[in-house]
Parts: sequence; structure tokens; C-alpha cells
Amino acid sequence: MRKTTVLLLVLVAAAPVAAQKLEKINPPGLSKPASGTYTQIVRAGKLLFIAGQTGTNFEGKVVGPGMKEQVDQVFANLLTALKSQGADFSQVVKMTTYVTSISEFRAPDVAAVRARWVGSSPPANTLVQIQQLADPAYKVEIEATAVLP
Repeated sequence: MRKTTVLLLVLVAAAPVAAQKLEKINPPGLSKPASGTYTQIVRAGKLLFIAGQTGTNFEGKVVGPGMKEQVDQVFANLLTALKSQGADFSQVVKMTTYVTSISEFRAPDVAAVRARWVGSSPPANTLVQIQQLADPAYKVEIEATAVLP
């Protein structure tokens, strides 16, 4: 039922998007995309599409080798993106999470970090294990979609 409600919300919010201007935003506080081939946030009316965030700080440096440290940084980056548009995690309706190890991602200490950021009512999420992310040091990347009030 929750997934149906989330899908309906996204579809309703997206209906007028075709007629709206797309705003492409690289907010202060997030590193600029290294390749210059993508934007950190695309805003379409009340929809925010946040590019995949990794465990890198503002300077683009990986914060540590562990899944826990990287997950914490990913959520800090997502919150920076959300706040730049007047939003927070309560407006996130969907996340897609890419990891190099599902077992590391599901460890209790990592789950506690995720829960601290998204609270007791997390958004819909798709979890995908892949062999490697864009940089071999990355263990996790999360993209998010939010609906603004």
C-alpha cells in the first residue's frame, strides 16, 4: 500500500512537470561534479531529483574505507542537497541505493546510521549490489527523489 501511495504521489506531482522549467542546481556545500557531465540536483516544480551521493566530502575526498563512515557522509550530502531547496528527509519519497556489499550495508552499526538520518518513517528504497562504483574506494551511492510541500 505504501509503495502504491508513493508512486501515486510521484505521478501526481510529475504530471505538470513537462510544462515546467527544469532548474539544474549545484548547491554550495556539495562538491562540484568532477566530470561536469551531470548536475547534483534537478528541480522540476515540486519535484527534486538528487544525483547519487557518495561517501565523499566537499573536497571530493572519500571519508574513510568503512561502509559506516561512507553511509554517514552520503546522508550528510543528501541533507545538504535537500536543505539547499528548503527540504529535509521527510519529503524524500524514493531512494535508490547502490552498494558493493549488501552484507556490510545491512550490518547493525550501518543500519543505526541510516535510521538516525531517515527516522522511523523511511522512504521507498531499492537496494542494488554492484561489483564496483565509479571509484573503487566507494562502497555506497544513494540517489533520492523528494516532493516539496
